Amino acid sequence: MTRTAGFAAVLAVAVASPALAESPFWGVQVEQFEYRAGEGSDLLAWDLDALAGTDALKFVWRSEGEFALDEDAFEAMENQLRLQVPVTDFFDAVVGVRADTPEGPDRLYGVIGLHGLAPQWFEVDADLFVSDRPVARFEVEYEGLITNRIVLTPSIEVDLPLRDDRAIGLGAWGPKVEIGARLGYDLVDRAISPYVGVHYERVFGATRRLARAAGEDDDAVYLVVGTRLMF
Repeated sequence: MTRTAGFAAVLAVAVASPALAESPFWGVQVEQFEYRAGEGSDLLAWDLDALAGTDALKFVWRSEGEFALDEDAFEAMENQLRLQVPVTDFFDAVVGVRADTPEGPDRLYGVIGLHGLAPQWFEVDADLFVSDRPVARFEVEYEGLITNRIVLTPSIEVDLPLRDDRAIGLGAWGPKVEIGARLGYDLVDRAISPYVGVHYERVFGATRRLARAAGEDDDAVYLVVGTRLMF
C-alpha cells in the first residue's frame, strides 16, 4: 500500500468513527486570569482550558501558571494535553500528558483522571500524575448565583505528592492546599466576568519542612483581582 493510499484509508476510518461523525465544536475558558497581591512578591496567575472536539471525544489544552513580578520569573508553569471521553452522563475519563516548566528541573507526567459535575453542580477534577515521582490532585469548584449576574465561586485544590521530589520541593505525603473565593460580575453574558477575591495556599508535612529548610514561607494569602473569560 502506498503512503497516499494508507493515509486515505486511515482518514476514511477516522471520518466514519462515531466521535468524528458528530458536529465538532471548540472553545476557550479562562477560569482565572488575575493579579495576586500578597506580603511577598505579587503574582500574575492564570488557569485556562482550550478545547476542541465532540461530545464523544474532546482534546483539551490546560495551562496553569504563576509569574512573580518582582523577580521577573515564573514560580510555576504547567501545561497538559488531555483527551476526554464520557464515561457517565456527567463525567469524562481523562488521559494525557503534563509538562512542568521552567522553574526548577522539568517534570513530565502521564495523566489519568476524571472530570465532570458532581451532584449539586460541583465541578470536580481528580487526576493522578504518573511518573517515578507520582502526584495526585483533587479540585472542586462551585459557582453560586447570588443574582443573575453576580456569582460567588469558592474553590479548593489539593496536590498530594506520593513520593519525595526534593529537587522541586515536594515531600512524600506532604500536601499543598489552595483555597479561593472569587466574587464576579457577568459583564457580557458569561463571556467576560471581572472579579475580586482572596486566594490562600499552605503546605503541610514533609513539603512544609522542605519549604522551611529553603527559607520559604509555608503559607501565603493574596487579595486577587482579575477576570474570567469564555469564548
